[in-house]
Amino acid sequence: MGLFTKRKRRPNRRAEAKALKHKAAMEAKLGAKNERKRHRTEARAQRKVAKAQIATLQAEEKAAQKAAARAERDPFSPGQVKKYIGVARVLVPVLAPLAYRGATYVRGQLDARKAKQLGVGVNQLGDYAGHGGRLQARITNTRAALDKIANGDAGKDTQQFLTSARNRLDALDSAVRTADQMPAARRRSVHASIATELSKIEADVLARLGVA
Repeated sequence: MGLFTKRKRRPNRRAEAKALKHKAAMEAKLGAKNERKRHRTEARAQRKVAKAQIATLQAEEKAAQKAAARAERDPFSPGQVKKYIGVARVLVPVLAPLAYRGATYVRGQLDARKAKQLGVGVNQLGDYAGHGGRLQARITNTRAALDKIANGDAGKDTQQFLTSARNRLDALDSAVRTADQMPAARRRSVHASIATELSKIEADVLARLGVA
């Protein structure tokens, strides 16, 4: 019985060894397969991270480009202001004298036109700068016309007219100066009354001068 039992165990050991060898091979193969799978998973994850980082950088670059474009279009952005300052530093020394001359010329033309409207010299504009400047200029011109009448006729009637007219003009001149201190509505009303009275005196003066 012992001999038969011994022969029977040898094939069992070979089968066990073969099974263990096969099992080891399978485990190695499965381990390698799992390792490759893990590497592929890690590679995919890395690619996703890299893709997300690239997308983020592209979005940031695009946003920066848009911001730069808006800054270029904004006339008062810091960059544009710096450009203006740089240009101004170059142009101001050249343009300032020209601008001053232009402003002086325009002001001279405006003053000349205003002086013509008032009937006075340009150098006299400062004397008629208030709200009642136009009325005061008319009073001054009427006084000058009275002086012409006085130089041409020394009769008693003429002297009485001149005295009366000058007194009326003095009163109107005082009224104009007083009206300058009044509220706008009241001042306009007083100026209208003064202009009406002044027109009557001017008509009398023109009649004395023989002007129809």
